[in-house]
Amino acid sequence: MSIRWTYAFIDRPAGSFARAHAFWSAVTDTELSEFRGERREFVTLVPRDGAHACLKAQGVGSGPGGAHADFAVDDVPEFVEAALERGAGLAAGHQGWAVLRSPAGQLFCAVPWHGESVRPPVVRGSRLDQVCVDVPPSLYDAEVAFWSGLLEGWASAPGSLPEFHVLRPPAGLPVRVLLQRLGEERPTTAHLDLACADIPATRARHEELGAAFVSRGAHWTVMRDPAGGTYCLTGRDPETGGLAASAS
Repeated sequence: MSIRWTYAFIDRPAGSFARAHAFWSAVTDTELSEFRGERREFVTLVPRDGAHACLKAQGVGSGPGGAHADFAVDDVPEFVEAALERGAGLAAGHQGWAVLRSPAGQLFCAVPWHGESVRPPVVRGSRLDQVCVDVPPSLYDAEVAFWSGLLEGWASAPGSLPEFHVLRPPAGLPVRVLLQRLGEERPTTAHLDLACADIPATRARHEELGAAFVSRGAHWTVMRDPAGGTYCLTGRDPETGGLAASAS
């Protein structure tokens, strides 16, 4: 069961979907594909340099939105079966692809691989490269075990702080997974992270495009995009994804 490509999905309320994809297209220096879906609720953010896309956006009809990961695989039914055996639930089955739910409630998708292989470049010193799943304490250990078992061939290890666990994909895959143990019991959510060579410079650029500062952590800054979704600018090497020496 090989995961051949990874996508990060930006999920935002339908009413603010246009603001979301306009902002993220500017941030990642990408062009929008044709819109898809019955309500034109899906769009791919396509790199301008011929690299393959690894970022998509979706307008959701209810709730505040968030983020999720798509895993492109050779055999979707095999991946779905492996996820179900490890404790996932089937949220929705479609022709050729499936929406699944992790034991802690995080949605993710299994989709067919269409030959994607060329990772998008670093843009202005940053790269969107991580889906962070925010997990309540009571479900954290089970969630770590689930993702570590499902993502075969990925490096699974504790993060820089006790509340983090990192799942790093093999070289060439563009999006990795971070699990964060929350300090309170609340529903599981997810957000996007960018690896930034210079957080203040990236923050300034994002604020010019309409984002707003929320808070500052140990080596990350929380931002809010123009559609109301939160995300983080993290002090990691945009090329490798590893924690920058200055942030360790």
